Amino acid sequence: MLSDWELWACANQVMKAQGDKAAHYVAEQIGALALAGDAEGIKIWQAIAHRITELSDQVGPTTRQ
Repeated sequence: MLSDWELWACANQVMKAQGDKAAHYVAEQIGALALAGDAEGIKIWQAIAHRITELSDQVGPTTRQ
């Protein structure tokens, strides 16, 4: 398993690289790992997904006027 710091770094990189499509990208990764039977890989990507959600909540949309 990756360290907490590494998971945050991965989440940040996925968000930068994928933008609005980050959640879709993570879902694709998890799906591919599920088909491959890689339970550890799935856990890692789920942890990254959780951090992406947290980062997205912090960076959320600006206030509408």
